[in-house]
Order: sequence, then structure tokens, then C-alpha cells
Amino acid sequence: MRTRQEDKRGEIKILDIEALMPSQHMLRKIDKVIDWSHIYELTEKYYCEDNGRPSADPVVLVKMAFLQHLYGIPSLRKTVAEKEVNIAYRWFLHFNLDTSVPHFATVSYAFATRFPSELFQEIFAWVLDTAVAKKLVKADRICIDATHIKANASKKKKYKGQAAVTARTYDDKLREEINADRMAHGKKPLKPPSDPEPPTKEVTKSVTDPDSGMFHKGEHKVEFAYTGHAVCDKNGLVLESDVSPANVHDSTMFDELYNNTIEKFEEVERIGMDSAYRTPCIMKQMYDSGRLPSVPYKSPMTKKGFFKKSEYVYDEHFDCVICPANQMLSYSTTNREGYREYKSKAYICKNCPHLSQCTESKQHQKTVLIHIWADYIDQAEDVRHSPEGWATYALRKETVERVFADAKEKHSMRYTFLRGLDRVRNWVRLKFAAMNLKKIANWAC
Repeated sequence: MRTRQEDKRGEIKILDIEALMPSQHMLRKIDKVIDWSHIYELTEKYYCEDNGRPSADPVVLVKMAFLQHLYGIPSLRKTVAEKEVNIAYRWFLHFNLDTSVPHFATVSYAFATRFPSELFQEIFAWVLDTAVAKKLVKADRICIDATHIKANASKKKKYKGQAAVTARTYDDKLREEINADRMAHGKKPLKPPSDPEPPTKEVTKSVTDPDSGMFHKGEHKVEFAYTGHAVCDKNGLVLESDVSPANVHDSTMFDELYNNTIEKFEEVERIGMDSAYRTPCIMKQMYDSGRLPSVPYKSPMTKKGFFKKSEYVYDEHFDCVICPANQMLSYSTTNREGYREYKSKAYICKNCPHLSQCTESKQHQKTVLIHIWADYIDQAEDVRHSPEGWATYALRKETVERVFADAKEKHSMRYTFLRGLDRVRNWVRLKFAAMNLKKIANWAC
């Protein structure tokens, strides 16, 4: 109690910032594993050397953004303020103790206006290429998933608007097979849509951030949000990412994520996914490319008190469906969504004692839908029961789900202050690039 700390704040000592930086600090490892001068090559085309005021160093700007995502600092403004006093941050930026930090407006303008979305994708790819060069990527098994990110928008400020329905890459192939199936059943092929404009649907939009989407799932509260999509390898490195409004289904974003991933990593053999991706089109796409899906079983959403879908048995020989009352539902047509419609005979169903458990149709007619690519779902079910299928699906909790958990808890991805789909997408890509860089530094040093 007699020992009192002296006030040494005015004491003068000759020290450089290198001596003050801990030898095992994470930023030392990061600075060691990657060549930051490559940023000059990526950003050269966005600067003019002939006129204008002297610009801020682009490497400093990119490093400042990485520091925000590495340490989960909520906003860029707070990140700039932290760099004023944090010695480790100053060392990482190659500053000394009295170097002035770029003004927040300079940093904000660079990432909001000067740098396009292509640069963020190039930075993400550059970090990933570093992991590939160090042989840290294990992509024979990958996992795909999505998580929601709360938008900077009030759910009270909303309106009804029209949104374009996202086109699917397999629509043309599906249309061909639908017409082939209809002709095989003696039906005329479907006419192409007369309206050249893409179809639209009514959705709830935000006044403050129209690019976000209304999110409601399970016990989550209703709010405007975005959905972050990611593909991870066995080591938890993010191989590909994208962002969509929260009201866009996960399976809609699968095509681009999948195609971009297998284009860069041809060694992919198996893919673990949740039930949201268990659609006939996705399963066919994977089997056609020579890869195996690991997806869980998804119980049909049958109304309480009604027969389950599994109780309606398809007879392949007679191309019909047998109902629980042992009556036949005959082929009727193949619709534009690729589903064969099997319908019962109304005069038989009208007097059936099980009618109340079968259908609520006013015409007393039961319709069962079977997709023309339903066989691929059955093949995926066989894979699910195999030891390799179970092992691949189990990777999800160790890889992509862990990445999302860390991104939200440690890297501030639970909520975004930004508005607009492009800005949020760039923000998420930088965040995943920073998380990859952190793993590279820890494993390579």
C-alpha cells in the first residue's frame, strides 16, 4: 500500500515502434505470410498520376479495412479512431508514433466510391491464392450454407413493391426435358413465355434500404436482412461467397456459388449441405458434374390429420400413383415447373371414407406431384445413408457453421451499418478474406 506509481507520462525515452511491437503478435504473422505490395497492382487502374491532389497510399487503405474485419470493429469510423492510439495497428500500417492517420472521409470515399466491386473480389481471390500456394486448401470435400445479416433498416418503414424472379441457369435444360416428357405422354409441348420481360413477384421492401429483404424463419423475429452465402473446405477456409436479400431462397444462389467453386477447385468430390438445397434441380446438377451431395432428409410438410406423401406410392410400370385407399391416380400433365401431375377420379373419391384425410378439394380430386428429376433425390438419399455421406455432412458444423459463428461473434457480421446490396457484398467478402488471412497466418507461422 505504501508503493505509489510515479507519473512517467512525460518521461522521454529513445524507442522505435518496432521495439514496442510484441514478437508473437498476430499482425506480425500476417505481415510475414502475404506480400502487400500486390495491392498496388490491383489498384493502379483506379488512380491517375497526371493530375489531382496526392492520394492516400492504397495499401494503407486496404490494411485499414482488414484491421476492421480482423478485430471485429463495428464501423470504419471507429477503426480510424482506434488507429490513432493502437501501437500494433500503427506498426502494421508502417507508421511511426506521430504519423497522421488518413481522415475517415478519405477511407470511406475509397471503399464507397473509388474502389469497384471487382477489386473486393480480386482481394478475396488474392488471399485465397496465398492459401492455395501454401497448400492449406483441402477442397475434396466442401460445405455450402447461408446465414442472415441484419440490415440497417427499420421494419416499420416498408412498402409493397415488385421484385424480379431470379432466373435459374438450368431453366432451358428443364424446359427441354419437360417438353420431351409431355410428348412421351402424348401431350403437346409447352409454348415459350410470350412476355420477354422476366417474371416479377410482390415483396415487402424497406424504405431506407430497398435492396434488403424481409426475413422470417422459425423463432427469429421479423426484420429486414441480407443473407450471406459461403463455401468452405475441410479446413474452414472460405472458397467462395456471395450476398443476397434475405427473402431470396438459399437454393436460388446455389448455381453461381457451385459453378465458381468447381471451376477453381476441380478436385471437389463431395458437398455437404442442409435441407434447403435438397431440390431435384440441384441434385441433378451435382450428379451430372460427377460429384456427390450429402444432404439430410426433409420431411414433407403435410397438414395435420392428412395422409403423408410417403403413403402415396408411385408405380413405375403403369406410370400411376396408388393412394392409401388402393385407388389409382392417373397421369394428367407435366407443368411448367417440371412436376408430373397425377390426379384421382372425382366420382370415386367423392364416396371414399378417407376423403377428409386425403384432400380438401371442392372437386373431390386428389393431385400428387412428382418431379421429372425426382430420381436424383432418391440417389441422394442413398448417399446420405453411406459412411462417407454421414462424414461429409458432419463437416458442416466444423467448417461453414463455425465460420458463420466466428464471423458473427468475433468479426461483427451479425449486423451491418452499410446499405445497398453491392456494398454489403463487398463488406462480407473483405470479412471472409480477413478470416482466411488470419487462418493462413496462424497455420503458416
